[in-house]
Amino acid sequence: MILKVINKSNNPLPAYESEQAAGMDLRCNITEPVTLLPLQRKLIPTGIYIQLPVGYEAQIRPRSGLALKRGLTVLNTPGTIDSDYRGEVGVILINLSDEPQTIEPGERICQMVIAQHEHAEVQAVEVLDETERGAGGFGHSGVK
Repeated sequence: MILKVINKSNNPLPAYESEQAAGMDLRCNITEPVTLLPLQRKLIPTGIYIQLPVGYEAQIRPRSGLALKRGLTVLNTPGTIDSDYRGEVGVILINLSDEPQTIEPGERICQMVIAQHEHAEVQAVEVLDETERGAGGFGHSGVK
C-alpha cells in the first residue's frame, strides 16, 4: 500500500527503524524544547499530513523506550487517524514520571502503525449466542 505524506517539518519522513518493525517513528515538529511537568499533557505537532487508502487507519502508539526510561507516553493510545482526515498529525503526550521531562526538537516521540479495518453492519437483536465464557470479564479467568 502507498502512504501519501506531506512533510511540513524539517525532519525526515516517517520511517521504520528496522526491517521488521510494525511501526514507523514520528518526530516532533517544534522549534524549541518543550517541558512537560509530572502529569502534564500536551498536544505535540509533527508537521506530517497523511492520506491513507479507504479501509486503513493509522494508530499512534507510545515508544517503549520513552515510556520506560522517561515516563512519557501517548495519552489516548492508540490514537486513531481515519482515512478521511487531512489535518496535521498531532500526538497527545503525557508525562507519567515524577519529574519534568523535556522534549527536544526533532525527537522521535511515538510510532505510527498502519492497520486495515472493516466496517461492521450493526444489527439489533434480543439475544446473543451463548458461549462457555458468557459475561465473565475483568479477571474472570484468574491470575495464574
